[in-house]
Amino acid sequence: MQTTRLTAEELECLRRYDTCTVANAIETFDVRPRTAGFASPEIRSIFPQLGVMVGYAVTARARANRPGDGNYSRHGWWDAIAAAPAPRVAVIQDLDDPPVGAFWGEVQSNIHRALGCAGCVTNGGVRDLREVEPLGFHYYAGSVMVSHAYVYMVDFGTPVTIGGLEIRTGDLIHADMHGVQVIPEEIAREIPAAAEKIIAKERTIISLCQSPSFELDALKRLQP
Repeated sequence: MQTTRLTAEELECLRRYDTCTVANAIETFDVRPRTAGFASPEIRSIFPQLGVMVGYAVTARARANRPGDGNYSRHGWWDAIAAAPAPRVAVIQDLDDPPVGAFWGEVQSNIHRALGCAGCVTNGGVRDLREVEPLGFHYYAGSVMVSHAYVYMVDFGTPVTIGGLEIRTGDLIHADMHGVQVIPEEIAREIPAAAEKIIAKERTIISLCQSPSFELDALKRLQP
């Protein structure tokens, strides 16, 4: 199914909802199993206070456990980011198991922020937290590390797997303090309306539960 990219206004609308609400909204369309579409819990927000991150993925793979051949330039990667729809999210799979060096730090965060990235998603490590946090650059990572070791980029543009979630360049990323998920783009424009219906239903249930006149029978009527 061919879809057009969301407008800046449509993307901003998605930022109004947390990942839990968006996940619930996605379920109503029955486009994928309820166990799919999100990264496992080890991929966590390092700066949860930054709120929701929304953007289109640009993917790459890196490693740090041994020196590279010294001939790999990141210029092609930068060009790929610049050519991607904005806002962008740099998604880098660390091929080391376990990871030993962080691709992400103060310098890379500034570079990628200048290239229009809202943040990064990686199963590897991040560092320079004090310097990066004030930038408003989101870190979603598997760990925090001291060193970059021998880190180098292996390739870019191929599908990657982060916390069990396959992500492709162009996928629509939605993430917050709860974790990272991919919104199927064919239903992305319908998510806000679905989310509002879910919120309204939940408010009715919560209002009843917090009411001094709470009745079990009334709850059963709301949730058959």
